Amino acid sequence: MHVSICGGGVIGASIAYFLSCRGVRATVIEGTGLACAASGKSGGFLARDWCDGSPLAPLARRSFALHAELAQRITGEWGYRRLDTYGGVAGFGRRRSEYNLKWLSDDVTVAQALGSTDTTAQVHPEQFTRAMMRAAIAQRAKLRPGRVTGIVQHEGRATGVEVNGRLIESDAVVIAMGPWSILAALWLPLPAVFGLKGHSLIFETAANIPPEAAFLEYREPSGTMLAPELFPRSDGTTYVCAISSEEPLPADPARVVPDPGAIERLEAMCRTMSPVLASAKILARQACYRPVTRDGLPLIGPVPDVAGAYIATGHSVWGILNAPATGEAMADLIVDGSAHAVDLAPFDPGRLPRLDPPRLCLGA
Repeated sequence: MHVSICGGGVIGASIAYFLSCRGVRATVIEGTGLACAASGKSGGFLARDWCDGSPLAPLARRSFALHAELAQRITGEWGYRRLDTYGGVAGFGRRRSEYNLKWLSDDVTVAQALGSTDTTAQVHPEQFTRAMMRAAIAQRAKLRPGRVTGIVQHEGRATGVEVNGRLIESDAVVIAMGPWSILAALWLPLPAVFGLKGHSLIFETAANIPPEAAFLEYREPSGTMLAPELFPRSDGTTYVCAISSEEPLPADPARVVPDPGAIERLEAMCRTMSPVLASAKILARQACYRPVTRDGLPLIGPVPDVAGAYIATGHSVWGILNAPATGEAMADLIVDGSAHAVDLAPFDPGRLPRLDPPRLCLGA
């Protein structure tokens, strides 16, 4: 059996790994670069129970456990570690903090513990994606550069992928291109996938910040409320994100750039929130698009009315967290006809209306 996976992000790499564990040949097709979009520019934060009470809860809990297993099972280093996680406010003046996070400014009020080392963790997302792909390749998977230009069908079944106009014959095809999965609606009956743009900075902070993640509510001098997230990593860097927008999705992930003024606002915010960040070197100023759907739940499952075609995307902010369980479930679905560890019914692509292809448009 041969499966073509369109997209070299964390979801595609995870599907390839778990398929390879089942003895299935998998080819990941990527036109820009492995982990070139959100899989390489996200926070990499993991939470066991933050999706409790929603249809995502079983997927998240299974995936949180798999992250811990993979850190032991696969060789390599991708910054997996457990974290303490806190919540608070900034930009409201000095108040009494319940918790003392010494790397934050005095006027940041840390009011609550959101997670402990039992319930929250992290990975370096790009390193994790690459490690999953290496592990898949070690088990006969392939990474093929090139752009998907079509899905070949015969008598209602997907039989291959066109890559730069050339056919890769396949027994099954998986669309896992993040927000660019919307392009597949040109060839398959799929619902819409959108891109929500986010901005982030990476600081060189060495060992000056302990493993303490912070989720804050921040009031800018203008009065605008933002929700920065701060994640120190085991490699001596600290990731900070905030400021989202709905800028049009460019046709090529390589063309994603920050919105005018967004990075400057984020830098000013960081100088206010932390003296450590204020004096640290900035290693990256970046932006990426998170894939989202109309109802906020991912698309994980078979494409309606096209046998052998599948989709796995729309994970929003939980893509890194939920990638392992998604990969495991997709491998089971393709090989056995159903997922074993997680019920995929809430994520059925057929629950949403199909996108009208003539209305599909991307930015330049």
